[in-house]
Amino acid sequence: MDSPQIKRSLFILNPHAGVLPVKLILSKELLRRKNELTCFRSLSIDESGILIRQAFNKYDFFVAAGGDGTVRSVAKQLIGTDKILGVLPMGSGNGFAREFGFRPIIRSLLSDITKAGCLTVDVIELNDHMCLNVAGVGLDSFVAHSFEKSRTRGFWLYALMTLKNFAKMKPFLVEIQIENQEPFSEEVFDLTIANTRQFGYNAFIAPEAKPNDGIIDIVILKPFPKILAPLIIYRLFRRTIKDSRYVKYLKTGESFIIRTKEKRYHIDGDPFEMEGEINVRIRRNALTVLKTKRNKF
Repeated sequence: MDSPQIKRSLFILNPHAGVLPVKLILSKELLRRKNELTCFRSLSIDESGILIRQAFNKYDFFVAAGGDGTVRSVAKQLIGTDKILGVLPMGSGNGFAREFGFRPIIRSLLSDITKAGCLTVDVIELNDHMCLNVAGVGLDSFVAHSFEKSRTRGFWLYALMTLKNFAKMKPFLVEIQIENQEPFSEEVFDLTIANTRQFGYNAFIAPEAKPNDGIIDIVILKPFPKILAPLIIYRLFRRTIKDSRYVKYLKTGESFIIRTKEKRYHIDGDPFEMEGEINVRIRRNALTVLKTKRNKF
């Protein structure tokens, strides 16, 4: 007999998200289980929002089946409520899913839903945009803008685009003004605002970040000799990036402002263009997330 929790779960599937083999396998598995699950196919961010609002009072668990963009679009509708976000990762990087222990295994996810454990986490806001994982401006945002133009996904394409963008990378000036502090400026290759530790692919840009500590981690990657790129990448995957002499690592629970002429940002891996002052703040305990047996928070 199906668990009452499973019956109270709505799966929101983005058929355009993710790596093709994973997408096909999980989509077929969801369809095979259609008698025990409710599954909506979402064709756009706007449509997923409409579907959630229409079904809001019928369900307690809303499961985003897709990549980080799908997760963020579903989570946006659940902010400030007691509804619980679950994730069936079908994307490539899957930064949020990796951090919270979600796996692309439906049986495992259903087991976690049956136990109905949950935790509340913070979200970061950049002007009017919500960030669950990491946001920033610089190399990672340039890659996100390049990645958007590609019809394919996957780690090796991401790595190739990172190399191409890095090859033509030039430092740019960023000013940061944390509330009640004097502003400071840095020449940077990258500025990351982190709620959790990684971009995705287990690349840990902010190894000390926790999504439930009320703190924003700020990681400034200063210009460095490009011959040292392999060492920086090694540190990224070894979770030691903060120990590099080319990294400035800050923590704050206060709001702050970013000023730069660069307009290309990313939020949870999705490209955005933003001009002028970027106001960054944290909303504590704003989102309820399903607790998996692999969750370490």
